[in-house]
Amino acid sequence: MNITAPKPSSNFINETAIRSTLDTARRSSPARVREVLSKARQLEGLDAGEVAVLMEIQDAALMEEMFAAARFVKDEIYGNRLVLFAPLYISNLCKNECSYCAFRAANTELQRRTLTQAEIAKEVEVLINQGHKRVLLVAGESYPHEGFDYILKALNTIYSTKNGRGEIRRVNVNIAPLTVEQFRQLKDAHIGTYQLFQETYHRETYAKVHTLGAKKNFDWRVNVMDRAMTAGIDDVGIGVLFGLYDWKFEMLAMQQHIHHLEEQFGVGPHTISVPRIEPAVGSSLAERPPHVVSDADFKKIVAILRLAVPYTGIIMSTRENADTRRATFQLGVSQISAGSRCNPGGYAECGDGHNAEQFQLGDHRSLDEVVRDLASLGYTPSFCTACYRLGRTGADFMDLAKPGLIKEHCSPNALSSCLEYLMGYAAAETRQVGEKLVNRELQTMPGAIGKTANELVARVRQNEKDVFV
Repeated sequence: MNITAPKPSSNFINETAIRSTLDTARRSSPARVREVLSKARQLEGLDAGEVAVLMEIQDAALMEEMFAAARFVKDEIYGNRLVLFAPLYISNLCKNECSYCAFRAANTELQRRTLTQAEIAKEVEVLINQGHKRVLLVAGESYPHEGFDYILKALNTIYSTKNGRGEIRRVNVNIAPLTVEQFRQLKDAHIGTYQLFQETYHRETYAKVHTLGAKKNFDWRVNVMDRAMTAGIDDVGIGVLFGLYDWKFEMLAMQQHIHHLEEQFGVGPHTISVPRIEPAVGSSLAERPPHVVSDADFKKIVAILRLAVPYTGIIMSTRENADTRRATFQLGVSQISAGSRCNPGGYAECGDGHNAEQFQLGDHRSLDEVVRDLASLGYTPSFCTACYRLGRTGADFMDLAKPGLIKEHCSPNALSSCLEYLMGYAAAETRQVGEKLVNRELQTMPGAIGKTANELVARVRQNEKDVFV
């Protein structure tokens, strides 16, 4: 990776350019739309002007052509697999005042909770027993008296907690922006992806919804990935909170951010998340978002992102209900959370954590129910973490993902990790549905990929675990 010093300002977000691009796109012809879709099918991504053209589609026939292109690109790059993970909230303490979030500092309705290391270990044991292999560590933007060391200790706790044959194999992290030196410590703790959302790229809106704490500083937050990548973390995840401002503006601003990272570091984001505002305890704004994103526009967002940034993983959380999630899988989503809890202690204590959670969940199904549903729909539930551990990160990952070669590794690994889940954790009905999927996939995988997949699956059937290429 070409490491350079992080830029001190957010000049790469150009609101004037965004407005001009949107204005030009409104006059696009159907022929221009089809020209953009044809380019997208080449798996080389789209520029801001082309993204804007697709955002203006209203015609039903053109919309279906765009969805078909998104399905094609998703299959070419990622195939039919969906990576599963669980968020692990360890604290809801926060010094910021963000009007859409239950964790905001002035919210007296929220029950505050910070997990001890022993309590974190209990949460991890529950997740391991469910079959999870990948978690996303989440904390409010304030820590106990240990400060940032609390996060480092939590990472060590998660990785060192074992239960029978199970363990968490990779921890991704969503925490407050750090200095370059702190990011180096985070990298040394062997994290996977560092994830953080800008929430909104629109400066005026950002100032309105962030009124207290370090998060008030737009530049400090928008430059966080520069600091992370300067520190050597080459897998980063970005996103916005859709509903705070016009989604079309946010999409083009995100394109500017992606272009900036590619220009500065030679690699764009490993993942992009697409959360919509959901109701949250003590937040009137979350109950009535200022810029509601309809379900139809939400599907457009996912499809356009898949066409614009074909190599990136698109994450769909359990903010959305099961039907909405299903509708987006074929349009571009490649990673989903399952069996989620968004309050500290939510897995081990199993009680009503509503007054301690960050937002209201839309999909309350267990991991096993989600796995069964995915398999019945023809998707391979994947618990693979091989790329992180084999060094296929950053530019090395993109070199495989951009031409669609990553499937040669991920497709066999998805099947072996899926079978490991089915044999060790699944309910009888889920195992039956899942086994049919595995056998069908093995029969249809071509050539060398199929040979590798059969070999990995045979090893799992011999009771080996964690087999991958």
